[in-house]
Amino acid sequence: MTLDASDRRLIAATQVGLPLTPAPYQEVATWLGLDEAEVIARLAAMQDKGVIRRIALAPNHYALGMSANGMSVWNVDDNRASELGTIVGALDFVSHCYLRPRALPDWPYNMFAMIHGSNRDEVEAKRRDIANVLGDACNGNDILYSTRILKKTGFRLPASEG
Repeated sequence: MTLDASDRRLIAATQVGLPLTPAPYQEVATWLGLDEAEVIARLAAMQDKGVIRRIALAPNHYALGMSANGMSVWNVDDNRASELGTIVGALDFVSHCYLRPRALPDWPYNMFAMIHGSNRDEVEAKRRDIANVLGDACNGNDILYSTRILKKTGFRLPASEG
């Protein structure tokens, strides 16, 4: 899908969130000089084409009491990693899960899953749940706990990027 200038402006205007108003699409349309139906149609087309993944709420897990957060790392058999990663990524306490190449000999881990909990004991229990899902396809794991946030945004597309 080729994005035109209006699509790029729409992404730039909404990538940090929709306005918290009774008619958010209408407000965005007003900002951009479009009508509400066009905003909705453009967002739907970009979602259908995979340009945007979803339109969703992004709760602040710290404000919800989820202050113990750890990136769990797993050494999973390569021939099962994709299948098992999909299952792990669907767990309600995992915010994101992805595969990366190993960096042998020092880093044998190829699956990463961010676990959120209210304390480390809870996170460790959830880590055991993941280990149970992975079963004998797992050849080791570790966890890296967050100590502070340095950046908390995803990719941002500048409105003028062509």
